[in-house]
Amino acid sequence: MRNCENYRFIEKHRPFRDLTFKFYADGTLTIIDNTAGEVITPRDLKGESYDFYVRKRIAFIKRDLNAKKLKYA
Repeated sequence: MRNCENYRFIEKHRPFRDLTFKFYADGTLTIIDNTAGEVITPRDLKGESYDFYVRKRIAFIKRDLNAKKLKYA
C-alpha cells in the first residue's frame, strides 16, 4: 500500500465538481471527480480547482524537499 495525502475540494462555481486529490509519496497524483466517478487529469481543472491543485502540489513538493534535506544533511 502506498502512502498518500487525500484532499477533497468542492468547486463554488459551475460545474460544482466534487473532487478528491490523492498525492502519493512517490510523486504521483490521482484526481477523482466524485460526482461522475471518473479519474481526471490536471489539464481538466480550471479556475479555483486548478489553483487548489497548484497550491497543494507546491506544498507537497516543499515538504518532500525538506524531508530529504533532513534525511541527507
